[in-house]
Amino acid sequence: MPNTKDTLVTSFALFSLFFGAGNLILPPLLGFQSGNWWWLVALGFAMSAVLVPILGILAHAKLQGTIYDFGKKVSPNFSLVYSLLIYAISISLPSPRTAAVTHEIAVQPFFNTPALLSSIVYFTLVFIFVINRSKLLDILGKFLTPAIILILVLIIVTSLFTLDFNFGTTDITSPFSDGILEGYQTFDAIGAIVVGGVIIVSINLKQNTSFEDKKTLVRNAGWLAGLTLFIIYSGLILTGALNHLNFELNITRIELLAGISKQSLGNNANIFLSILVSLACFTTAVGIVTGTADFIKDRLPKYKHAYLLTAIIGCLLGIAMGQFNVAYIITVAFPALMFIYPITIILILLNVMPEKWASPMVFKSVVITTIIFSIPDFMGSLGDLVPQMGIFTWIPLSDYRLGWVIPGLVAFVVSNLISEYLSPKGHSQKESF
Repeated sequence: MPNTKDTLVTSFALFSLFFGAGNLILPPLLGFQSGNWWWLVALGFAMSAVLVPILGILAHAKLQGTIYDFGKKVSPNFSLVYSLLIYAISISLPSPRTAAVTHEIAVQPFFNTPALLSSIVYFTLVFIFVINRSKLLDILGKFLTPAIILILVLIIVTSLFTLDFNFGTTDITSPFSDGILEGYQTFDAIGAIVVGGVIIVSINLKQNTSFEDKKTLVRNAGWLAGLTLFIIYSGLILTGALNHLNFELNITRIELLAGISKQSLGNNANIFLSILVSLACFTTAVGIVTGTADFIKDRLPKYKHAYLLTAIIGCLLGIAMGQFNVAYIITVAFPALMFIYPITIILILLNVMPEKWASPMVFKSVVITTIIFSIPDFMGSLGDLVPQMGIFTWIPLSDYRLGWVIPGLVAFVVSNLISEYLSPKGHSQKESF
């Protein structure tokens, strides 16, 4: 059985791999805009940014393979295409976004250097960590994560003890679904299936343990990391909501985070915030590039330089995209998320379910249905780039950009009923009846 130390180190490593740019800058503004509905927004945010990602970690504990194993029951070709798409999105958007956030918060206030230079230095350091693969778990779990959590707790606790507990009104009409959709921007569901594989590989490199012991270790660490994420997110959203009178309504995400930090940490806020942002963003970028390199190495076992070349390509892409500002990267990412996130959520949920409810036929029908009903939400996210088709408004929850949920649930129930009927046991029960 895994000991407490191993569980804590793995849990902290998971937290640091999850907690990156979006996790830091999104919750405060979400709370700031939600007013007295902050708690409902926090629950929605926790659904897509905590619960689903942690279920993804539990699925990894069950499968103990790679991201490729998540979609194999649909078909090997689907799983390969899905895996490549996930890694392409990860190293092109969330990974570079960490460099952009680091530049805007931790570099720009102190040095008048171009974003490209910051991006080059940032991903050079990322590359150094990625090629020191075997030491990754200990570095993240023992050193970087405690520093991140300590600074976050200082900001949240100071704010809660110095601000009056009153909340303004809000124009948000659907706080729960807004929280869910904002949680998409953390990339954490995608992150779960990427960094979960990193954790599995890291454990295998570090120690030789049984399948069941690794399952217990990853499961316990996952729940502990999830609880920590929920507390931090809720604290940041509440802190944002309590500051509704202290900042302009049109404030940006980064400006609000900087303002809250200065208010709670005083004149040294920029230093503390710079350290926090740099650590939080850096660990996530390392996790994404490492996960991508692990996958390509696993798919090309005969090519001994696969890991190194993938790490180089991932860092070069990070440099290219990381020089753009954060708002631009978030805007570009949204359509991709509206399409890939529902599929990712469905694969995570199906993989944590008992085998009797998740046969290959169930996988195929639910995933295909989800893809079809994600298309209108994806097209809607493109705005003026494509004609908006009102014919899809009949789909339940389409007004909330969650049109895939009910059809996916119906497909799950119907395909399970058909599977039960077609199974030998089902036939015998039918005949005896």
